Amino acid sequence: MKIPKHIGIIPDGNRRWAVKNGMSKENGYISGLKPGMEIFNICQKLGVQELTYYGFTTDNTKRPQVQRKAFTDACIKAVKLLSKKNASLLVVGNSDSPMFPKELFPYTNRKNFGNGGMKINFLVNYGWDWDLKNMANSGASNRNSIISNLNSYDISRIDLIIRWGGRRRLSGFLPVQSVYSDFYIVDDYWPDFKPSHLLDALNWYNKQDITLGG
Repeated sequence: MKIPKHIGIIPDGNRRWAVKNGMSKENGYISGLKPGMEIFNICQKLGVQELTYYGFTTDNTKRPQVQRKAFTDACIKAVKLLSKKNASLLVVGNSDSPMFPKELFPYTNRKNFGNGGMKINFLVNYGWDWDLKNMANSGASNRNSIISNLNSYDISRIDLIIRWGGRRRLSGFLPVQSVYSDFYIVDDYWPDFKPSHLLDALNWYNKQDITLGG
């Protein structure tokens, strides 16, 4: 099987899952922790080299305070759980904003945990405009210099993006690294994750004609 080097994860549907199960919307986020760890373990076994999780965006911070606290707390817990794995871990997002959790400041420079291994990127208080803001005045004229001006410069091109929750949009997810990504949709909500979701996505990816425009 053709295994993508880098997989992007958009874990959508937490609030809809909570409502479906008779809970208030903010209670859906914590239920996304277990799927996130399962994805890591499967990808590690398969030899995926890099994995990026979409935590929350600068636009998400417009939601009610109780939801904002819930998804922020879930992201903090997720990053701390990943720091107990064999991983090279990086948190990327606007850390100058008060919406960026101070608990994650130590992870804004890439750090190896355990034996290192798979690169893990976690987007927290991430905005596509924040990511690209240094490019307009950089004068960059080639691919490498353009990438070096991204705030997410240490994240590589993504081969496969998988989004849960049925929505068919990127929602601002790493616009430069996603330029040639294949995009797979899972209709089930993120907290209803099953290993078959990932395996079905990989089987689908294996059948794609990957040319990168060539």
